[in-house]
Amino acid sequence: MRLNPIIKKDVRVQSRSMKICWGVFAYELILALVFFLAMLIIHEESQYSTNNLYSNLVWLYPVLAVTQLVILGLIVPVRTASAISGEKERQTFDIMMTTSMTPFTIIMGKVMTAIVQSMLFVTASMPIMALSFVVGGMSWSYLFWFLAVALLLSFFAASIGILCSSLCKRSVSAVIMAYGFYLIFFVGTVLPILLVEYMGAYSSYISTTPMTVTSGGIIYSYRENFFLLLLLNPVMYLVEFFCRVMAGQSLVNDITSMTGITQTAGPINLVTTGYWWMIVSTVLFIAVSFLFLWLAAKRINPVKRKAKKLAEKGIQG
Repeated sequence: MRLNPIIKKDVRVQSRSMKICWGVFAYELILALVFFLAMLIIHEESQYSTNNLYSNLVWLYPVLAVTQLVILGLIVPVRTASAISGEKERQTFDIMMTTSMTPFTIIMGKVMTAIVQSMLFVTASMPIMALSFVVGGMSWSYLFWFLAVALLLSFFAASIGILCSSLCKRSVSAVIMAYGFYLIFFVGTVLPILLVEYMGAYSSYISTTPMTVTSGGIIYSYRENFFLLLLLNPVMYLVEFFCRVMAGQSLVNDITSMTGITQTAGPINLVTTGYWWMIVSTVLFIAVSFLFLWLAAKRINPVKRKAKKLAEKGIQG
């Protein structure tokens, strides 16, 4: 199998630079500080609870995992947001586009380079992560689950960054736009639900015959449809994952049961059964990521750009 030339070149350049070494050092330093802080809290907590210190060490897993995912969520978009725009700033973009590689191959090469770097950081943290499995008594399968989740979120974050990089001429603008996309997925998927919940509570308050969710009325259908937006919320995905791992329960099921959303038949009943929420959410994240990659490849396609310039000259002429 022929290796993508972009991956081969970028990985080779990064391996010869001290930036990657200092990056791993800073990554491990942050994890070490979080580890010692968590150990201090666990030690203090064990003195005031019936559980011993070793049984509380299991909580090192979510603490260290969330720390790593937050770091990856911050650095991966920055890494890919400067991938295409950085080539434009260095005036090497046109030279790169003259090669035999297709635009999608170039985009995938930039994305996979960022993923390789992020997974290098995650792999370097395995000795610290392993303490919660060796001492805490957790199953080693959860460690591979975390690697899969880290790979998925890195791919999703990289696709956002590469799309913004293809849309902007400057790296700074691409980074700002990437975090704007982050805000849409983190906050924009929650605000409609809060708004509908407020409108439903307000209409029930001012109406003499308040509408309920048990009859499958209009308010229920809106609540159900908007709740499905959380399938594209990374925070909800991670919370559901850790609830499954740590407590063996589903937070989605608890929320839908308390709010009464699952009292009638609908799509929400399907995705809240078993592990279907995680499966559907994973498929949607992958689909959205490939959509962003396709849009980025279409954006940098030299044939499209040349046709657009010729059309603009024809209009001006």
